[in-house]
Amino acid sequence: MSMSQLIKTAESEAIYFLVIPPLDDIPEQKIESDHLPPMEMTRSVRWSLISLRVYLIVMIALFLYHVIDLASQVLAKN
Repeated sequence: MSMSQLIKTAESEAIYFLVIPPLDDIPEQKIESDHLPPMEMTRSVRWSLISLRVYLIVMIALFLYHVIDLASQVLAKN
């Protein structure tokens, strides 16, 4: 099959799709979740979130230590 035959086939079978941008679309009705209970966490999920929280606290503490160290070096030069 040559390229010209493929092009002719594609042109003869024109299929059009209506594209509606999301901002112009009709808003969907949202599902109410007020009646649902809180989701239960498994033990592994709970430990993962605790370890993530501890990691973030340690990283913030290291960042603040670094900033204070740099500030003290700048002030010592003056």
